[in-house]
Amino acid sequence: MELNAEESRDLSASLLRMGLVGEAETPVFTPLAGGVSSLIVRVDTARGTLCLKRALAKLKVAAEWLAPLERNRAEVAWMRVAARVVPGVVPAILGEDREAWTFAMAYLDPAANPVWKAQLLAGQAQRATAVAVAEALVRIHRATARDDSCARTFANDANFLALRLDPYFGAAALVHPDCAEVLRGLIESTAGTRLALVHGDVSPKNILVGPGGPVLLDAECAWYGDPAFDAAFLLNHLLLKCAWRAESAAGYLDCFDGFAGTYLAGVDWEPAARLESRTARLLAAMLLARVDGKSPVEYLTDEAARARVRAFARSLLLGGATGLAGIRDRWKREHAP
Repeated sequence: MELNAEESRDLSASLLRMGLVGEAETPVFTPLAGGVSSLIVRVDTARGTLCLKRALAKLKVAAEWLAPLERNRAEVAWMRVAARVVPGVVPAILGEDREAWTFAMAYLDPAANPVWKAQLLAGQAQRATAVAVAEALVRIHRATARDDSCARTFANDANFLALRLDPYFGAAALVHPDCAEVLRGLIESTAGTRLALVHGDVSPKNILVGPGGPVLLDAECAWYGDPAFDAAFLLNHLLLKCAWRAESAAGYLDCFDGFAGTYLAGVDWEPAARLESRTARLLAAMLLARVDGKSPVEYLTDEAARARVRAFARSLLLGGATGLAGIRDRWKREHAP
């Protein structure tokens, strides 16, 4: 894949506005594989290599999915907060072109910063990585909990509805009318819970296993809301990997335990049991959403496996989630015997 002339021209103009290239310089652009919502490009300049990210108005998924470009600014703001709380947890921000919904960040060598998703898909499930992610995430949530200034800065309710609640839970509700009341109630309760700064896409594909600890990417969904959403989002991916690669399920569940235990132990802004209860409900809904929502996980292609995930999620939604340990133990019995 190569950039077209218009894309190259626009990105060159952004680099110039950010003061990252000279007027007569011709940077070299190399598009990077990755997310569905942005154009992400490696840029080689006279001063060195960096990474550019520009938000797209239409996401690269099968279903029609439009998203507000303002999410680009929310991502930069989240990264700046996260960097203050946990130094090194995000790439350094090198510049921001608010006019073009584009920002520049440090380029991290993939050889030294492998993507956690790639490791997990290869069956390399390291509990230490899950624990380190939980430690970083709960520090960010704890540092921003009940912070009125942060809440005002990240009052991105419309973005979060458009990027997460509606395409995940709303779309799943259309496919499963008998679960619609529960799913729409979850949308309403999640949208009305404002406790801490939420990343919104804590997926292994957005986490690099860096030499100094995890590096979090893609905070386009940043929102001041329910931190349980971040915990459930990550735990969901660890369960889904079991359905895809059963022979590595023990490692995935060990990561599940390491993340859940570490994260809940760090919760101090509310009773941990209360947050766990919300996390369990969100986890049940996310399992269904990643099969029947607007953004199904791409690796779970076997229809029998998808049907098992669907049935498991529906039973939790209609019968009531029973806490993270209960969900994990039942999942192990049914998906990782």
